[in-house]
Amino acid sequence: MEKRDYAAAVAALNTLQSNFAIVDAIRKSGRGMNKQAIPEMIEWCHKIGYEPSEFDHLRPIHVAGTKGKGSTSAFISSILAQYTSSSGPNPPTKIGLYTSPHLRFVRERIQIDNVPISEELFAKYFFEVWDKLEAAATSRNAPHDAPTKPVYFRYLTLMALHAYLKEGVDSAVIECGIGGEFDSTNILTKPTVTAVSSLGIDHTAMLGSTLPEIAWHKAGIFKKGSVAFTAPQKEEAMTVLRERAAEKDTNLHVIDIHPALAGDKIKLGLSAEFQKANASLAIAAAAAHLRALGHSSVPDPTTSAHIELPPEFVRGLEQVRWAGRCDVRREKNVAWHLDGGHTLESIEVTGRWFAGQIASATTAAPSQSQAPRIMIFNQQTRDANALAKALYAALQSGITSGSTSPFTHVIFTTNQTFSEGYKPDLVSMNTNQQDVDTLAVQKALARTWSDIDSAAQVHVLKTIEEAIGTARSVARSYAQDAGADAEVMVLVTGSLHLVGGAIEVLETDASR
Repeated sequence: MEKRDYAAAVAALNTLQSNFAIVDAIRKSGRGMNKQAIPEMIEWCHKIGYEPSEFDHLRPIHVAGTKGKGSTSAFISSILAQYTSSSGPNPPTKIGLYTSPHLRFVRERIQIDNVPISEELFAKYFFEVWDKLEAAATSRNAPHDAPTKPVYFRYLTLMALHAYLKEGVDSAVIECGIGGEFDSTNILTKPTVTAVSSLGIDHTAMLGSTLPEIAWHKAGIFKKGSVAFTAPQKEEAMTVLRERAAEKDTNLHVIDIHPALAGDKIKLGLSAEFQKANASLAIAAAAAHLRALGHSSVPDPTTSAHIELPPEFVRGLEQVRWAGRCDVRREKNVAWHLDGGHTLESIEVTGRWFAGQIASATTAAPSQSQAPRIMIFNQQTRDANALAKALYAALQSGITSGSTSPFTHVIFTTNQTFSEGYKPDLVSMNTNQQDVDTLAVQKALARTWSDIDSAAQVHVLKTIEEAIGTARSVARSYAQDAGADAEVMVLVTGSLHLVGGAIEVLETDASR
């Protein structure tokens, strides 16, 4: 490998993706999560020179869940960042945030002080891990038929932990990938805090098809000696979480919505109603972590149902930014509303959020009820038709008087970013390329939407760039009649790959 820059690192990383055939075979086999995942991950750690206990230096906070685990992690990181210049006994000095998936750049997954690491640092730590694995593969006792590198997510987990140690991170917020018990991040032996966000049905081939099965996996992050928190759950899930906490010899604390958030005394940086639950869980996790570091002035969230919020917490909650989640961006004549939703529950939540946005817009400007409304949607690998129906139902509550449809225009596209293809950071090999090429999913979605809403104009387009262009064209046409300041609301939702691609198109256009 000659070049060792960021582009070369991303190209090499993409070779570690599992292709569609492998992923589909795993789904159909019903094999579930790999019970050897943690021993295998520990072996990869050994190959790059680490014992899992060394990651205790990161003083990690471990977050699992189905919905909101990324937002919860972002809230925690934002709160902790307010303490890096603290005069407390043992303040955090550098905050790591490891999340997935990424939206525009793979380096978004590995953040320090809420900023993605630079291309230079990404390449440096990527190839340090790569070289150590290459050396391990060529050692005298290496089996000839053993894989020489872990798969994509495991590699990034190894690399993130390595980078955080090298960069002197001393508080790391680590979001699980899938599940918890067998997730590659669960090599952490001594997190200060573990937290489980809202649970729902997702990744059924890996985790099971019932809430108790899924709860069992997510609770796998609980550890003896670590404080455990959960958002409120359905009783069948809560029963399993409590049982698993008892098995791990830790007390589980259920965190309801904080009164300061319920009463809208704080304006969250992520504004949707459902984010209040994520922020409340983050408050408890951040407080317990800071107390573990010796900040005794921070109230104890395990003894008080809702702690009095220090000013640093308020700032952290207000300043958090999390692209692609309840994300509103404006340009001339268009208000882009971006929110990924890949499960039935999360798409319903997205629908309620956008319905609230519609209601606010029409209250502020009654003429908005006559404006076109546009949706851009894709979900390439799940039951997309069911998601589309759920979204339609959730949006009915947001329909203004005299309107019969949530949207006047509905655009179904693939996750392909531009007509010339994908940028390397956005390449995904675990989708059926034939389905993408023939627009099979998009055509099925178009038929479904036309059946449930015959009034909407339905478009099937190949790329996100075309979808964005079509939405802009509708907005410009409307503004010609309604006035130069007229604004059209567009919802971009479904796959986070779609949302990330949309942000890439919008940002690319803005920089031209």
